[in-house]
Amino acid sequence: MKFKKLLLFMMIFIVGIVLVACKSDEAANNTDNGSSKVNETGMPIVDEDLELKIFANKPAQNEDNDWNDILIWNHYRDQTNINVKWNLINPDALQEKRNLALGGGDLPDAFFLAQIPNTDLLRYGAQGTLLPLNDLIEKYAPNLTKLMENDPSIRSAITFPDGNIYSMPSLIEEDFLSLRLSARPWINEDWLKELNMDIPETTGDFYEYLKAVKELDPAGGGKTIPYGGTTIVELIQWLAGSFGVMNHGPSNANIDLDPSDNSSIRYYATTDEYKQLLEYIHQLYKEGLIDQSIFTIEWGQFLANASENLYGSMIFYDPIELFGEEIGSQFNSLAALEGPEGHKSYNKLSSSVWDPANLVLTNKNPNPAATVRWMDYFYSDEGAQLYYMGVENETFEVKDGKAVYMDHILNPEGDMTFEQAIAKQLTWLGSINGIIKADFFQGGESAPQSMAAAEKIEPFVPEEIWPRFTFTEEENKVLQSVGQDVTKYVEEMRDKFITGDADFSEWDNYVETVKKNGLEDVVKVYQDAYDRYKENQ
Repeated sequence: MKFKKLLLFMMIFIVGIVLVACKSDEAANNTDNGSSKVNETGMPIVDEDLELKIFANKPAQNEDNDWNDILIWNHYRDQTNINVKWNLINPDALQEKRNLALGGGDLPDAFFLAQIPNTDLLRYGAQGTLLPLNDLIEKYAPNLTKLMENDPSIRSAITFPDGNIYSMPSLIEEDFLSLRLSARPWINEDWLKELNMDIPETTGDFYEYLKAVKELDPAGGGKTIPYGGTTIVELIQWLAGSFGVMNHGPSNANIDLDPSDNSSIRYYATTDEYKQLLEYIHQLYKEGLIDQSIFTIEWGQFLANASENLYGSMIFYDPIELFGEEIGSQFNSLAALEGPEGHKSYNKLSSSVWDPANLVLTNKNPNPAATVRWMDYFYSDEGAQLYYMGVENETFEVKDGKAVYMDHILNPEGDMTFEQAIAKQLTWLGSINGIIKADFFQGGESAPQSMAAAEKIEPFVPEEIWPRFTFTEEENKVLQSVGQDVTKYVEEMRDKFITGDADFSEWDNYVETVKKNGLEDVVKVYQDAYDRYKENQ
């Protein structure tokens, strides 16, 4: 009798363990969580109204609107039967409130545009606070899945070392080069003509132009600035391709592919090529060809200088859009310059993965399947048009087959600006949601001058631009300790070499110090991350 009771107890115990394990597996995948209430195709997404509580970063450009009652989200609610209750967070408080929510506070059903770093995606995903989305995306996100099939780097960028995907990304259409270029180089063509010079094709040509501009002083009184910008990093990144470094883009700081071994990453900030790049920029700075305040200048001062027509060249956004027709039309775009060793590529280009964490689901979500479908719409042409253009005959109309904003937005009444008119009905200002496409975006990057600049640059763009890699928890510890020490020292010395506060006779000592600070550990972390990136493609 006692044996039978013991046997019965053991059977119940084993069944209990099996049930717990099954529930754990189910929670890990969440494929069927709420799926019975979801229409797999078409609209509405759900037949019965579903309410979602979403924590959202509200960009400053949206300061005067309320996403809980605005055309874009009201229309999408009616289309989907999903009513989002937006908890809108000011960018200044975003990190604090996001950390409070993740760390045990009042979890929303999802985070939207909340800039959750990869470290937190992995940490809270492993804890079960954030849901793995692999199976949900496969079943309920055909638009994102298609984009990942066409561009495998997207899947690699959002797949973590544990094999899970914890977020749906913000994407830039791969061919929308003008937006991926961000700020790009411009040259004052009126001054070129006055100097009887051609558009620079090499770093030597560019130097000669800057020197001639300084001597000509077209602004008068010694006020002419041959080259100006809002940060020295823009110049470094533009010229990187002229000196053979940063060959897969800027997303992973100081890391590129070893030209002699395409299976190995390289820390290029200790190479002879990088030294040659800094020597060139130092020469420009030393001779007063670069704005001497470039390390401290603020945007307002830069724009004021531009409005006085002080710049001979710059790296910035569309000149006509920002400086007006009279001054902006003087500028022509530059592409890649050929460097002293024959390198000529344009490597200053963002990945098509703008932000891995556009939408992140939590374990509080009542219907993950419906939420994934809600997000996936914005990876389609129809969804991109809705988000960036709005509703036909309310915010845009179709002319000659192209969606264009209606007159009340393009030419608003009174003192209202274009941006203010947009913000009354749409919420895209200051953010990229889903996929942003050139056909449905009418910001400065799609202006004729910017698009022409992108077309000129396109032949010099590398075939593959890396997104930010993902790392394990242990790897993140390395990057947050010795990795930060290395990066801080490299950046400090970079600026000192350029300004002359450090002489290039100290270069070997600089390289040895970088190595002593833990470079070998940093390189191993990035090599392992790169290997996983390739495996996930």
